[in-house]
Amino acid sequence: MGAESRKSSSGADGAEPEDMEMLEDDITTCLSPSVYDMICKAGLEVREQCAISSIITEGGSVCWDTITDCVVSTEPDQSLDYRASVRLLGPVCEAVHSHLSSLTKAQFEVQFAPWFQWTRLPELFGEVFDALGSLDPATVCLSLLKLTSLLERALGDVYLLTGKECPFLLRDLLASQELAQVFGHSVMDTLRVFVGSPRGLNLRNVLWHGFAAPQEIPPKYCSMLVVLTAGLGQLLQRYLEQTGLSLVHRPSVALTNLEDLFVFPDVTSEELLVLEEVMKKSTFILRIMLPYWETALLSFQAHRFADSAILVLTQLEAGLRRVFAVVNRCPQRLLTAESTALYTTLDEILAKHLTDGRINQLPLFLGERAMEFLWDLLNHQEGPRVRDRLSHGEVDLQDFPEAAAEHLLAFSLVLLLRFVGEDLLSAMKEKAAVSSLIRCVEGYYARFHPLSRLKAQVLSCEESLRVWPLLPWPLDTEQEAARSELGSEVQACHSLILSVVGEFCRHLPWAPTAPGVLDAASSETWAAWIRELCDIPVPTLFCARVELEVLGLLRSIVTCCARLSAQVAASAQLRQHMWAQRQLRSRQRQNYLRMWWSMRLLAPVLQLILLLVALEVVSIHAAPGKAPGDYQQYLKFLRALLQLTENLVSYTSPEKNRWDEATGLASRAVCRVWTVTERRQLLIHSAQEPPSPAV
Repeated sequence: MGAESRKSSSGADGAEPEDMEMLEDDITTCLSPSVYDMICKAGLEVREQCAISSIITEGGSVCWDTITDCVVSTEPDQSLDYRASVRLLGPVCEAVHSHLSSLTKAQFEVQFAPWFQWTRLPELFGEVFDALGSLDPATVCLSLLKLTSLLERALGDVYLLTGKECPFLLRDLLASQELAQVFGHSVMDTLRVFVGSPRGLNLRNVLWHGFAAPQEIPPKYCSMLVVLTAGLGQLLQRYLEQTGLSLVHRPSVALTNLEDLFVFPDVTSEELLVLEEVMKKSTFILRIMLPYWETALLSFQAHRFADSAILVLTQLEAGLRRVFAVVNRCPQRLLTAESTALYTTLDEILAKHLTDGRINQLPLFLGERAMEFLWDLLNHQEGPRVRDRLSHGEVDLQDFPEAAAEHLLAFSLVLLLRFVGEDLLSAMKEKAAVSSLIRCVEGYYARFHPLSRLKAQVLSCEESLRVWPLLPWPLDTEQEAARSELGSEVQACHSLILSVVGEFCRHLPWAPTAPGVLDAASSETWAAWIRELCDIPVPTLFCARVELEVLGLLRSIVTCCARLSAQVAASAQLRQHMWAQRQLRSRQRQNYLRMWWSMRLLAPVLQLILLLVALEVVSIHAAPGKAPGDYQQYLKFLRALLQLTENLVSYTSPEKNRWDEATGLASRAVCRVWTVTERRQLLIHSAQEPPSPAV
């Protein structure tokens, strides 16, 4: 397929490497030789039989000594010998798997159900039992994906019985003294063999990062983790009885701000049929991984949205890793790393640079729009971070939003279409539903990047200021005292504000010739400028550290402005009601009038700050070009402005009502802005060419 056709199908604006014209599908595994040996061979080498009675009693108690005796150490440093341990554990896992296979579901629940209650979702284990009985490798692997995330979350809850801050990584959690205190070191070593170390089976990571094909994971390891979880429940109960402690589960974490991410129309049966056809022909998907996609589609149709999302996320990573390895000409990165190196995961796949400093070609190939969607979905701290939330067991699997699973499938369909033949692509683009999805990706812009969140804050604050002119004012005959005391200061500051705005006019992208001061005197005009500036697209991918630092300060400033706006409006409404009801004493009435005159200054000052922020956002990419000394001076100005807005919030609070001081602070803020404007220290003064307004 030609580059232009590919580009139009996805909205990509990067070059199309020749290597992507055809992806060979002769890959039989994504596991490196040593990892393949550990997972697929080591546990099968010891053939001796292991009596189930030595592992599980008739009452369902787990005999930990039989299991932990198989975990051995190396000489002379006494570190775990992972391969030897997996070899010895092989017959134990086989016996456990045979035992579970011999049970009915009712027998399974009688024997083990009480010991799963320490996890947040004990019902999951019935589903895992059914999956083991189905003999479907993809479903068994899905069960392992969910089981490892649930186990991690539950172990974190146990950690917090005595620990303060739960480690983020499972390997650190399993190595903690807090868990060893509850379960014992030998038990924790056993878990590390299965899920906690890249030198062991590492089942969690090889599955969650999309390395293992369904047929490569022996089902007996899933059975073994089920029994280990029951055994942990038994040990935990004993510990709780001895200590008198109670286990408290942390609440599930909601996927934040999802509504901002929802840009695709609802997925219909037509799109699902297209996806079913395309995924069988798209070379984005390795043939060995196709069963995962098929199971993901079936799960979605069965309204098992978390299951669908889990499988799609892991396989998006697998497919993106494959493209990453091709476009960067590093085929070895497709495989799991050896224990001495890090795996190539999404963090590196979506990064700007490779570990050797070279530019990562994948973002250029995918294009900015697709990259922004992936960063919004997976990486930005204020986004839903769906993969992290699911893989660490933070999300309620039974309440996973349908729309999130829909959007994953919709984006996947657009991505898969980049790797199909020309004829199929042309045919699919004729379908209205498919072309609609493609347009959604082509028009996507970042929602959760700090710059995008700042724009949303500015617009929200600007909207809140529109309420101020609509608030009822006191009767004119009551205002003279406040007018005489504050009027001259307000008027002087207004003149300086107009001068600043006049200077800002010179840097508006659509107004290269500055209008006169009188033409810029309307607050409605300023508000319109703010909205137009926020509509200007500004690239967000891979912002430099200094840009993020500036954005952080600007966001803090706007946060204070928003609090100030809401706080003052609420106070004005309350005081007006009390005024009308004659509930204000004489001193309070005078303070109320002073508040209104202060508001006549605060409103344009807040608009000025928002206009400043909007202009600086448009010019944010000029920050790295500032000389170190100039940059530090610029940060000093932003911190000073932040301090002034924080003090304004404090002085205008219902508790303080210090309106004279607030007026003085507002004047000082305007003077600060005027000073840096005169000295040409803002980003708008450093930017070479301002971006053009959105068309």
